[in-house]
Amino acid sequence: MDIPVKDLQNYCNSLVKYSRRKTIPVQVGNVTIGGDSPIVLQSMTTVDTMDTEGSIEQSIRMIEAGCQLVRITAPSLKEAENLREIKKGLRAKGYDTPLVADIHFTPNAAELAAKIVEKVRVNPGNYADKKKFENIEYTDESYQAELDRIRERFQPLVKICKEHGTAMRIGTNHGSLSDRIMSRYGDTPFGMVESALEFIRICEDLDFYNIVVSMKSSNPQVMVQAYRLLVNKLDEEGLKPYPLHLGVTEAGEAEDGRIKSAVGIGTLLEDGLGDTIRVSLTEEPEFEIPVARMLAAPYGERIEHEPIPEIEGMPCNPFEYHRRETKQVANMGAHEVPVVMADFSTKKEITPASLFGVGYHYSVPLDKWSISDFACDYVFTNTLKVDFEIPGTLGLVHEHKTWLEEKNKERRYPFINPKDYLLDVEQHPKLNFIYCTLPDLTEALIQKLNNDDTAVLLIDTYNKHGMAEQRRLFVELMNRDCKAPVVIGRAYQNLSAEEMQLKSASDIGALFIDGLGDGIFIAAENCGGDKVVNETAFNILQATRTRISKTEYISCPSCGRTLFDLQETTAMIRARTNHLKGVKIGIMGCIVNGPGEMADADYGYVGSGKGKITLYKGQEVMKRGVPSEKAVDELIEIIREDGNWLEPEKA
Repeated sequence: MDIPVKDLQNYCNSLVKYSRRKTIPVQVGNVTIGGDSPIVLQSMTTVDTMDTEGSIEQSIRMIEAGCQLVRITAPSLKEAENLREIKKGLRAKGYDTPLVADIHFTPNAAELAAKIVEKVRVNPGNYADKKKFENIEYTDESYQAELDRIRERFQPLVKICKEHGTAMRIGTNHGSLSDRIMSRYGDTPFGMVESALEFIRICEDLDFYNIVVSMKSSNPQVMVQAYRLLVNKLDEEGLKPYPLHLGVTEAGEAEDGRIKSAVGIGTLLEDGLGDTIRVSLTEEPEFEIPVARMLAAPYGERIEHEPIPEIEGMPCNPFEYHRRETKQVANMGAHEVPVVMADFSTKKEITPASLFGVGYHYSVPLDKWSISDFACDYVFTNTLKVDFEIPGTLGLVHEHKTWLEEKNKERRYPFINPKDYLLDVEQHPKLNFIYCTLPDLTEALIQKLNNDDTAVLLIDTYNKHGMAEQRRLFVELMNRDCKAPVVIGRAYQNLSAEEMQLKSASDIGALFIDGLGDGIFIAAENCGGDKVVNETAFNILQATRTRISKTEYISCPSCGRTLFDLQETTAMIRARTNHLKGVKIGIMGCIVNGPGEMADADYGYVGSGKGKITLYKGQEVMKRGVPSEKAVDELIEIIREDGNWLEPEKA
């Protein structure tokens, strides 16, 4: 679908100078979202909303972890009414943190909640619409009639919010777009944006502006494109610059959920978009807040950075994914998946055991290597030499002088600085890695690269706004029609493993989201072991959908609607299926985030009643009302019948 956009660069203040997008301030109780306020951190309770004491106790744990807004589900009138008791209990204990009611399907619950709490979240996909996966033909007149119907259903809530000073989040979910939107605009970021704009226009017609907007998806690529497009369309239509609530929905658990969230949220924060964030992990909600804080922290000090040359003519479309066109050099570029390079440059020596952390295991009795799905493609040794037989899929990269001594050995390649490269030092006949920062990218270097079918750039940055500087380097290559493959390198020091994961996912993932990059090189000193760093690189590629190395789990973070223990169930399904490389499995606690959000999954496991599970293949129901104790076995049987089951390898 061709997306009509005003300007390909019109989604942030600047592509080269960090600057927060100026939004209107929205007051939520004693918290201001947008304007000049810092990024607000929020999360959502997971206990049953009718469990008043449980909700109060969990909210307090969240607040004491740093949560500034507490969201609570209100699926019906009784839960909406009980928000009054939860709020009263929190206030009695001295907590004045604003509460947000999360509404799906039930306008009357939203209208009641708006009189009680400080903010309501409504989903345009199911507030006044149903989702049956039907394709409906509309004329302009019949579609307008639908918009008139929505206006009539939505107006009462807007008027109540105005009267009570209640804020509203208009929160679009990629997976719960209505049949009406899907039929008119397709399953696209543009459809997501239009779904929200229909409701925003009604609000503005009624002079109501106390609005925050979100564009969530379990696919970070779709999520990023939708937020960018939303900003573009708000400006194009002359609507208010509303604050943005950022989140990757159904991100999952552990490092997978953290990295996927960081890729999506971090990509937008890098360009100054985002006023409040929620990290949706399949964990206790108080564990989400430290992750959100780590993601937001760098942008308070990002304003001052080394200047980056302006971009004259953006060669890629930020609203659609297109991989940068490159020539193929060895196993990089063209249609090859991005490679992973590990950093061994700070080691004192390299032995066979050194490779265990990067996916290679040597068996002494068998005298052979076994290779995991997380086996890196190259290792950068700098000046270190390797005196043992390396695995057949691995290449070693040495600094140039060391390579001259090692060049007669198989799969040894030189790392050459740009000055020496231009002086025509000796090169490998098939593959050479050329170090490059943006200031190194001279006319002479580009000309030489254009005439060299063996060169791969390994790019680096020392700029505090490093993602933007590296993006600027890609823009220069594209505008000069230089098709050399590029390995994106970033260096980190003295961080916790979690900090390194989040920073690298934001810094490097943002480029892969836009189709930039043919490889990834994380040089992380004192940031965790080799295994953590190596798997972080693979997980960034997995999150950006550029290299699939394992099963992907699209699991929601749980809430009061959830009909089973999500953490326990996710762990159980993962234990049985985590060897199914490339398969996507959705695990949803209830029907709200069920078949729609799983539109991106191959198979789905959805709570449909107490102790009952509905199983899906794509959007198709395969089995309803399966007892939970049998549901994982039944899910595996569906995968088996579909031809995608593999027996796990025996240890």
